[in-house]
Amino acid sequence: MRVNQVAKMFSITPETVRFYTRKGYLNPAVNPQNGYKEYSENDCNRLRFILSARRLSFSVNDIGEILKVADKKRSACPLVRKLIEQRLEEVDQQFRETAKLRKKMMATVKEWKNKPDKSPTHKSICHLIEDVY
Repeated sequence: MRVNQVAKMFSITPETVRFYTRKGYLNPAVNPQNGYKEYSENDCNRLRFILSARRLSFSVNDIGEILKVADKKRSACPLVRKLIEQRLEEVDQQFRETAKLRKKMMATVKEWKNKPDKSPTHKSICHLIEDVY
C-alpha cells in the first residue's frame, strides 16, 4: 500500500505516516519501478500499535524504545508497564495542577463580579488581570 492508502485506512494524514517512517518506526519497501514507498501488512500493524500507544499518551520516544525491545524478539510488556506508570504519574500531576488552577479561577470569577470595568490607560490594559500579579 502507498502512503495515502495507509493514511486513509487509519484516518490520519499522510504526513503522520511519513513522520513515523522518517523516525524509522515503519520500514516500507521502495518500488524500484516508480520509487514509491510500499507499506506492508507488518508496517500497518506497527502503525496500529503506534497510534494506540499515542492514544495512551506514550511519547514518540517511548514508542521507539518499545519497538526496539520488540524488534529484538523480547517482550516489551515490562517496559510498557513501567512507562504507563510514569505517564500516569505525569497525568496525576497535571490533574493536581489543573485542579489548583480551576480553584483559583473560580475564586477570581467571584472576586471580579464586583469589580468595576475600567478603560485602558497608558499604564494598564485590564486591571482585573494586572491586579492578580
